[in-house]
Amino acid sequence: MNVLVLLAFILLILMILIGGKNGARSFFAFFLNFGVFLFTIIFMTNPNNDPYIVTLIACTVISYINLFFINEVNSTTKTAFISTIITIVIVLFFIVIVTENAMIQGFGEEEIEELSIFSLYIGVDFVKIGASVIIMSTIGAIIDTAMAISSPMREMFHHHPSISKKDLFTFGISIGRDILGTTTNTLFFAFFGGYLALLIWFKDLSYSVGEIVNSKIFSAEMITIFCAGTGVALIIPITAFITAYFLVKKRKNKEKVI
Repeated sequence: MNVLVLLAFILLILMILIGGKNGARSFFAFFLNFGVFLFTIIFMTNPNNDPYIVTLIACTVISYINLFFINEVNSTTKTAFISTIITIVIVLFFIVIVTENAMIQGFGEEEIEELSIFSLYIGVDFVKIGASVIIMSTIGAIIDTAMAISSPMREMFHHHPSISKKDLFTFGISIGRDILGTTTNTLFFAFFGGYLALLIWFKDLSYSVGEIVNSKIFSAEMITIFCAGTGVALIIPITAFITAYFLVKKRKNKEKVI
């Protein structure tokens, strides 16, 4: 049996045993997300398509899959979805400004040798592609943080239905503070884990600290981490406010009916 098939089967069994139906949906969501990424790449290679628009559509579909397909449609996923889309739009504007000023688009000199046989005149705006890559790299962390805040807030509201909007918002912020550090550290170590070979290569080539920091590859990845951290930080108050607003509004509507 192919190793990939065997590992996928083991993962499926474990996700079903631990997560039940949600675990099974999460497993199949992998393939749906992969399909979205594949179509995103195809549409981005067309010079007639705006990468920003394609990215926003892709992020919306990915958010829909990871929230509504896996966890079904409820008040938690609705507020998490709205918060995610608002945060993505805000972060996208920020990333566009950073990408254009940092000039991290394109390829670094370490990659030129491998790409020298190919033509780079493909009619695609690499500035937009660079910004799209960064925003697509942050979408997963933003969705996870939104769910991690919205879900316990709903539980708190369920057990204390008379809680005020301010207290519920404060509760959401306190949760966000607890997960902010771990989430940003996860992004940071994911970079070093994925680019450990590159860092070793820098060491073998006797790169100085200044040369490493000014390397386009290193700078692009660090900017991606910082932008992802910015998105994670922004999603916390946005999700806390929207969730508190909708839950309290729902309670007031019920009181008016009664």
